[in-house]
Amino acid sequence: MKKQYLTVAFAAFAAFAAPAYAEFGSTLAGVKEAGALKCTSHNGSYLGFAEVDDNGEWRGLDIDLCRGLATAIFGDDEGYLELIPLSWAQRFPSIQAGEVDIIIKATGWTMGRDTEIGLQYSVPYFIGTNNVMVHQGLGIDSAAQLDGGSVCIPAGTTLERHWASFAAKEGIEVEVLAFEKTEELRAAYYSQRCDGFVQGGPTLAIARSAADDPSAHIIMPENLTLEPLAMAMRQGDDQWVDLANWLIFTLIYAEQEGVTMANVADMKANPPSAEIGKMLGATPGYGERFGLSDDWAFNVISKIGNYGEIWDRNLGEGTAYKLPRGINALWNEGGALYPMLID
Repeated sequence: MKKQYLTVAFAAFAAFAAPAYAEFGSTLAGVKEAGALKCTSHNGSYLGFAEVDDNGEWRGLDIDLCRGLATAIFGDDEGYLELIPLSWAQRFPSIQAGEVDIIIKATGWTMGRDTEIGLQYSVPYFIGTNNVMVHQGLGIDSAAQLDGGSVCIPAGTTLERHWASFAAKEGIEVEVLAFEKTEELRAAYYSQRCDGFVQGGPTLAIARSAADDPSAHIIMPENLTLEPLAMAMRQGDDQWVDLANWLIFTLIYAEQEGVTMANVADMKANPPSAEIGKMLGATPGYGERFGLSDDWAFNVISKIGNYGEIWDRNLGEGTAYKLPRGINALWNEGGALYPMLID
């Protein structure tokens, strides 16, 4: 049954795998004409990245980046952002079919996706490791000791391949249970239908913190791989990729320079540097290169804050997840995130 499911899923994906090339600038023009940005959300809750709060509102790191892009284009996201709930397997066929304008959905940048299915990627906005969490009662201290056991994995993701490579390298045989919905995957793991839970390390830390007894779950020390998460777009529209990149660079640069939701208006009125003045629209040029208003970055920071504020709101110490920045800290704070130069 599992083999049949995977065959059907692959066939559905392959049907949409032929590259769809956009004319230069056509994506932004199409979004403006439609009057809203169509951006990915999740077919359930992907904690910290795309989840529904107690008020029925979407929130998370990925959701805030969708909000930021809509705000860059329209000046606000309210009424201008359409979030499309998709499974992992649905995201690529959906963008090829034009059902979404961009994928911002914890999507790993891989060579195959970059070269074979007609996608282009932004620079990474999040860098994570992929790991395995197991039940403490198993009494193991390495994922290699899962031989003869089972693991739960989200279907339609690179994690299936990363785990297969790890298992082959270690010479172990482990049953793989793939699930479309994160809630189903977590439920299967917590009910001990599987011994291990394969997912991004930060996501596992978040899932463990939400468990009834976090101490009953242990994240194994092996990193299956380091995976950069990036925005994915249809190939052939360089202007759209540039805009996605400079949204990310702007958020990182704003954090680096201390531009926040609270002080962005003062910073625009009295720019401490020519670069900040240009970024916020006090001087012209930051928007016309993309076909946007020059104050697009001002609007974005006013709405969602800088990168650090987005992190703190969705993943940081003020949340239930309390995820440290680690490699996702700024370059001058021991991390790997850095902006490009503004001129």
